[in-house]
Amino acid sequence: MTPASESESTSGETTTERPNRNTDEPGAGGFDGLGIDDRVLEAISDVGYESPSPIQAATIPVLMSGRDVVGLAQTGTGKTAAFAIPILSRLDDSARKPQALILAPTRELALQVAEAFGKYSAHMPKVKVLPIYGGQSYVVQLNGLKRGAQVIVGTPGRVIDHLDRGTLDISELEFLVLDEADEMLTMGFAEDVERILADTPDSKQVALFSATMPKAISRLAQQYLNDPEEIKVKAKTETASNITQRYLQVSHQRKLDALTRFLEVEQFDAMIVFVRTKQATEELAEKLRSRGFSAVAINGDLAQAQRERTINQLKNGSIDILVATDVAARGLDVDRISHVVNYDIPHDTESYVHRIGRTGRAGRSGNALLFVSPRERHLLRAIEKATRSTLAEIGLPSVEDVNAQRVAKFAESITENLGSEHLDMFRKLIEDYARDNDVTMADIAAALALETRDGGFLMAPDPPQRERGERGERGDRPERRERAPRRPGANFATYRIAVGRVHRVSPGAIVGAIANEGGLTRGDFGNISIRDDFSLVELPDDLDAETLASLRHTRIGKNPIDIRRDQGPPRARGGAKRAGQGARGYGRDGGRRGEQWGKRGNPKVAGRPRG
Repeated sequence: MTPASESESTSGETTTERPNRNTDEPGAGGFDGLGIDDRVLEAISDVGYESPSPIQAATIPVLMSGRDVVGLAQTGTGKTAAFAIPILSRLDDSARKPQALILAPTRELALQVAEAFGKYSAHMPKVKVLPIYGGQSYVVQLNGLKRGAQVIVGTPGRVIDHLDRGTLDISELEFLVLDEADEMLTMGFAEDVERILADTPDSKQVALFSATMPKAISRLAQQYLNDPEEIKVKAKTETASNITQRYLQVSHQRKLDALTRFLEVEQFDAMIVFVRTKQATEELAEKLRSRGFSAVAINGDLAQAQRERTINQLKNGSIDILVATDVAARGLDVDRISHVVNYDIPHDTESYVHRIGRTGRAGRSGNALLFVSPRERHLLRAIEKATRSTLAEIGLPSVEDVNAQRVAKFAESITENLGSEHLDMFRKLIEDYARDNDVTMADIAAALALETRDGGFLMAPDPPQRERGERGERGDRPERRERAPRRPGANFATYRIAVGRVHRVSPGAIVGAIANEGGLTRGDFGNISIRDDFSLVELPDDLDAETLASLRHTRIGKNPIDIRRDQGPPRARGGAKRAGQGARGYGRDGGRRGEQWGKRGNPKVAGRPRG
């Protein structure tokens, strides 16, 4: 949802059948004038989106009017919101039946689309969104269908399975979306798609999105769409050759530390730090100021006069760092911006190109740095693929590097102050003090330096990295059982959920529920141990508070999982003796204590095939 100005190489080129529609500056009026439901508008505002992207500005009004649409757009142009927003705005949330079906070619895309629907319906508590795809437990999907999900996001094969079983009724469907239709046909789903379309009512509204328009897609549109409006969006994803692009893999919790280290060791003139939301701009700018950096937030809430004043301060060197949202930085052209930092990774490639285009202006060289958490590497791959460029990985600046820079800057400040016109006055004061108190000049200089730079002038060394599995002198601990394969470089923590054997849960149901609601993949799960009335699940240790909050109310069957960090094997768990308990209670003396996912080599779970 990040438009770019007409003059920029990152702008989207949008054409439709409607004459005289100006889409060179899409969404200039924001989302307010598009007839969107107030609750959806509130959700859009919550996630920090301020203005529609080209595909959204062109598509939303057409879908809101009830007309069919054929959208030609690449992945990463914001098309998910282009159909999700009008569907949610026109949905009858009081009706407990499937009203919208979104077909996606892969389970990963289905989960992504379902997550987007969840975000935009955050203020519509009656709306239920259910992803259904192969490899996930049928139990989760059947329970979701019984609860009356209004929005179904699924892969063609699993949708047909439910149609054949009679567990999915789409006879009263009002909205149908074919997402990545060309990919769907390439993967051999043509017959499945036509079978699904045949089961839907003729009165439905259809939106077909495809990156290309082969004959098969054209034939499908002619046969099943009613006088559709064709909307074309071509995203220009070229990145300038004079911009050095790098990325740093860092967990969410360490991003602020990583950014401050980077700011201390990197030589820059001016910088823009991009975050996703308005609130994040204020919070991060305040944290940077508290660490001694001249940072100012800029977002859509800023009055125009204040925005202009801030930009002028950036131009004249009064401030060095802007913390901004995408829209707030639109059209920003300041020659001295030498660096762009993507503190929050953008979810679409168009946003990335737009962001880094703020540097390297007027023929100068520029630098772009992208922060990537382990769970966001798929977004990095998408950016590299779309921009046809490879980002170089860098490491976290070391304590030694930071301290060396601090010492060098301290020396520079001394040299600079030696040329001050007030030096003679202070020299006399110091000489008098040294004579009266019998103190050396070096000691006085050190004391004055301490006054201006507190005892934390130099960073303390990082704590030594403990090897995984290193647990001290506990030789009586039995050897840990074989684990399920994990993501390379992933760090896991154990989480407790309030469902167990008495609730008849299976590892597949746990993985399916958590993956659906939390946007996780197969590689995000470690061991799962099912006990009598609770279960232990290993998940990435960098799960943010927002993800945990959304997962906390997730249900398996009728039971909320109430997920939270496990505090270890406590006395409250039946007083199990640590000496007689295997790896965090995963079994005693090799015996079976609860079902353990990961005992077999590579089970088929969470929509991933074996092997």
